[in-house]
Amino acid sequence: MTLQHADDGDSRADRHEDEVDRLVAAWRTERPELDVAPLQVLSRVSRLARHLDRARRASFAEHGLEIWEFDVLTALRRAGEPYELSPGALLRATLVTSGTMTNRIDRLAAAGLVRRRPDPEDRRGVLVSLTDAGRERVDGAFDDLLRRERDLLAALGEHEQQALADLLRTLLVPFDADETGASGAHG
Repeated sequence: MTLQHADDGDSRADRHEDEVDRLVAAWRTERPELDVAPLQVLSRVSRLARHLDRARRASFAEHGLEIWEFDVLTALRRAGEPYELSPGALLRATLVTSGTMTNRIDRLAAAGLVRRRPDPEDRRGVLVSLTDAGRERVDGAFDDLLRRERDLLAALGEHEQQALADLLRTLLVPFDADETGASGAHG
């Protein structure tokens, strides 16, 4: 089975059936009374998520980072100069417990990727800052991740990528609103 496809008015080569097409066809044969149409979208999203997870893990490993380390370091990097946040802001950005965050900060500090300093506006508080080594490491991992993500999207043109992003946003907004309402704002 081949599928016709067009991108921005230019004809593209025929697309061949994928594993999801075969899966859907099998379910339609075995359970014709069911509407299996959601599988056409969500099974592909799930399969793509597995490929993205592999790309993320490879990128982070290449730069000596675990996923959780990347999450904390990117939260600090996105904060802008001086690349620091309170532990509470890091909790909201990464959606982990206080004890987990303390452990993560300790481990990142021991690795020389972050440092703690007293919060000048709150004598009881501390700020967690990205070190130069942490910034270099997270920037390298992020650059590599973006290259791998571009490779995952290479079969789509710019307009197709934007259309897909818009459609996925429409699906995700209600879930993000539920999470924000339940746990506070996060980054």
